[in-house]
Amino acid sequence: MGAGKQLHAGPVTYLVLTLFALVSLAPLVWTAIAASRTDRRLAETPPPLWFGGNLFKNMQTAWDEAGLGTAMFNTTFVAATITVSTVLFSTLAGFAFAKLRFRFSGVLLMLTIGTMMVPPQLAVVPLYLWMADLGWSNQLQTVILPTLVTAFGTFFMRQYLVQALPTELIEAARVDGASSLRIVWHVVFPAARPAMAVLGLLTFVFAWNDFLWPIIALNQENPTVQVALNSLGTGYVPDQAVIMAGALLGTLPLLIAFLLFGKQIVGGIMQGAIKG
Repeated sequence: MGAGKQLHAGPVTYLVLTLFALVSLAPLVWTAIAASRTDRRLAETPPPLWFGGNLFKNMQTAWDEAGLGTAMFNTTFVAATITVSTVLFSTLAGFAFAKLRFRFSGVLLMLTIGTMMVPPQLAVVPLYLWMADLGWSNQLQTVILPTLVTAFGTFFMRQYLVQALPTELIEAARVDGASSLRIVWHVVFPAARPAMAVLGLLTFVFAWNDFLWPIIALNQENPTVQVALNSLGTGYVPDQAVIMAGALLGTLPLLIAFLLFGKQIVGGIMQGAIKG
């Protein structure tokens, strides 16, 4: 293959990609269809395969019953705080492990990676007792504090910076008299920007969808979206259409965020791949 020669996809490629897209979109489309129907229609056989006329009515019911206004605000604040903190601290820690020399760096890195092997369920009880001792029960900082930085984020940024950030560039900055803070701001962050964008997206989605710890640490008076949606499933006969409408409402902010910033994120990934 000659240099610079452009590759063209064939019909088989388009067919495979179309099938993958349809399979990926099927759960979201079914959620929207179910959210637009009545609970009685969903119980019938065969189930509905097209949209009904109750979508906005069911959305309004889910919004009111679950208190999604407060939940949306809380989740946005929690997810944004966790994302900014994780990206910042993980980039700094990843840079330290990738390019700085200090004692026991290998041991500390292995310990960091080792924490990824521990099931998060094992930390629930001691973490809850710790938060209760601090008097933070049912407060948003209870959800934010344990995830200000993650082992995965640190390892991810470390692996990226090993390849994307030349050591010579750091040494040249030091020769020019740049301080460590200036090097981080003007050298490390620009080089790490593509990986930071990817990590930010993954972290935001994880924080938005997190259910296990928020359902333990918070209640319906101060919920996140997932905790609020859990209340829709209570009752003697839960309304499946309303539950689906609430799930759709909880998913919409993620879809909007990806539609707005997806091109920049994909561009950052491709930029990082080319540099790598």
